[in-house]
Amino acid sequence: MKTILITGCSSGFGLETARHFLDRDWNVIATMRTPREDVLPRSTRLRVFALDVTDPQSIATAVDAAGPIDVLVNNAGIGVLNALEGTSMDIASAVFETNTLGTIAMTRAVLPQFRERQAGRVVNVTSSVTLKPLPLLSVYTASKAAINAFTESLALELEPFHVRVNLVLPGRAPDTAFGDNARARMQDGFPEPYAGFAQRIFAQLQQSSEITLSQDVAEAVWRAVNDPSCPLRIPAGADAVAVAGAL
Repeated sequence: MKTILITGCSSGFGLETARHFLDRDWNVIATMRTPREDVLPRSTRLRVFALDVTDPQSIATAVDAAGPIDVLVNNAGIGVLNALEGTSMDIASAVFETNTLGTIAMTRAVLPQFRERQAGRVVNVTSSVTLKPLPLLSVYTASKAAINAFTESLALELEPFHVRVNLVLPGRAPDTAFGDNARARMQDGFPEPYAGFAQRIFAQLQQSSEITLSQDVAEAVWRAVNDPSCPLRIPAGADAVAVAGAL
């Protein structure tokens, strides 16, 4: 029975991915900043750990408590929705600390055991906005695009040790808390010169019928873990698949 460790499991993609693997008889280590066992079904194959991917001691404690794992899914992330002029450097730093450096730190923490066993999987969840950028997401997109490049280079680096690395690229997901959390980092709202532009962008997004569901992401992670023939980049969701297909 294999074990998967997933970051950012309190809601959205991480929560659905944890459920998906539990339903398929995996041992699941679901991590989140503030542990909540009520969001997942009770199971002898489930462990819920506290983990802050921006805190080195928290990472070390969680990885040590987890013991041997077969798969790491770097899903934890935060969003920011604003014009660049309305995004403080403190906010930009926080986004990169979690989305980019947090992913790198978690991967670095589990690689020794994967390398020694000559086996293991790392799945990094980024975003389809790295394939087709959208306005008002410049800082968020940059933080995720950095992980795309990191993943592609790391895959080559780990190939001699039989450790596989994949990217899952979700599209827009209304069934997650991303939008609410991203807007919470708007501080004083959009800078006045961008207000009309932002309204038009929101209207266009509302008209789009193609979206990503959390289940789409869970299925893409499952494919990355279990299908050796899958490509390094896996779009997740109808809109992400459409974007990837148009490239």
